[in-house]
Amino acid sequence: MGLVQFKKESFLQSFSALRHRNFRLFWFGQCISLLGTWMQQTAQTWLVYSMTKSAFLLGILGVCQYAPILILSLFAGVYVDRFPKKQLLMTIQILMMLQAVVFTVLLYSGHIQYWHILILSSFLGLLNTFDLPVRQSFLIEMVGRDDLMGAIALNGVIVNIARILGPALAGIILVYGSTNLCFLINALSFIAVIFCVSFIKVDVAPITKKLTSVFVEAKAGILYIVSKKDVSKVLLSVIVVGTFAMNSSVLIPVFVKEILHHDAEGYSTMLSIMGGGSMFGAWFVSSKSKKGPNPLLLFGSAILLGLSLIVIGFVQNYTVALLLIPLYGLLNMIFLISANSTIQLSIDNEYRGRVMSIYGLAFMGTTPIGNFYAGIITEYFGVNIGFLLCGITTIFFLILLLLLMRSSKLRIDSI
Repeated sequence: MGLVQFKKESFLQSFSALRHRNFRLFWFGQCISLLGTWMQQTAQTWLVYSMTKSAFLLGILGVCQYAPILILSLFAGVYVDRFPKKQLLMTIQILMMLQAVVFTVLLYSGHIQYWHILILSSFLGLLNTFDLPVRQSFLIEMVGRDDLMGAIALNGVIVNIARILGPALAGIILVYGSTNLCFLINALSFIAVIFCVSFIKVDVAPITKKLTSVFVEAKAGILYIVSKKDVSKVLLSVIVVGTFAMNSSVLIPVFVKEILHHDAEGYSTMLSIMGGGSMFGAWFVSSKSKKGPNPLLLFGSAILLGLSLIVIGFVQNYTVALLLIPLYGLLNMIFLISANSTIQLSIDNEYRGRVMSIYGLAFMGTTPIGNFYAGIITEYFGVNIGFLLCGITTIFFLILLLLLMRSSKLRIDSI
C-alpha cells in the first residue's frame, strides 16, 4: 500500500503546476500550437534536403535560423526585462503566425525557393530570440517558485508530445498528401495559443522602464551572471551540449536517408520515437521536482548524451537506430530541464529576462556553430562520422569544463 501511495503522490506531483489556471491556459494553448510547429519543422527539413540533396545546405538552414539568437540574445533579454511578459508573448505569437502564413502562400503558389526558406527561417530565428526568454521568464509569474521546476518539466512534456505527434502526422501527410498542408496547419495552430494567452491574468508589479541604455543593462546582466558562480557553471555546460550534442536537425535526416535507406515516413517515425524518450525524461524530472535540481543528474546526463551519439555513430540498421534514439531524447530532456531549473531557481526576478536570454544563447544561439560543424563533417566524411565526432567533442569539452571547475576550486555540489 505504501508503494501505491508513493506512486500516486509522485504522479500527482508531476502535474502540480496545472493547479494554476494561468499555466493551464498557457499549457493547453501550447499543446496545439507546438504540434503545428513540429509538423512544419519536420516538413521544412525534409523539403530542404529533398530540394538540395546537400547536408551542407541543410546545415546553412540551421545557421540562418539560429544566428539571430547568437547575435541578439543578450539585447533581447534587456527588452524582456523592460516590458510585461504577456504583452510580449502575444506579439511574438502573432508574428510567428504571419511567418507561417507567408511560407504557406509561397508553397501553394509554387514559387518557393531555397533562399525564401533561408529568409523566413532567419525571421523565425529573430522571433525565437525573444520568445524563449519571454516564455521562461513568464513561467514563474504563472506558477510561483514552488511549482516552477514542475512547470518547466511539464513544458518539456508538451514539447515532446508535439515532437512525437507532429513528425508522425507530418510523415503521413508527406507520404500521402502534400508538404504544403503541414505549413498551413502550423499557421492555423497559432490561433489556439493566441486565444489562450489572451485569457491569462497575472498580478505583477508595474515594470518601470529603465533610463539607461540597452548596452549598459546588457553589461549589468553579464556581470550578474559572472557573480553567480552556480549559474555560470550550468550555462557553460549548456553551451557545450547545445553546440555539439544537439545537431539532430542536420544529422538525422541524412542518417535516415543515406545510411538507413528510409523515406519521409521513416524520418518522421525516428523523430517521434526520439520525442517519446524526451517525454519520458521530462516526466521523470517532473516527478522529482519537489526535491529541486540535482547536479549529478545534470552533468551525468550530459556525459551520457555524448556517449549516446558515439554509439549511434556505429549503427547501420534501422531497427537498432529506433532502439537507441529514445535514449538520446531522454538524456537530452533530463539535461535541459535540470539546467533550466537550476538557473531559474538561482536568479532574481530583476535579471530574469537577461539571464534566460543568455540561457537561450547557450542552448539555441550556438546552434549555427554546431550545425555548421556537423554539416561540414557530414558532407565530407559521412553522417556516421558526424555522430561520432559530435559525441566525442561534447564529452571532451564537458570533461575539460569539469577539470577547470575543479582546479579553480568550484565544487559541483554547490550548485
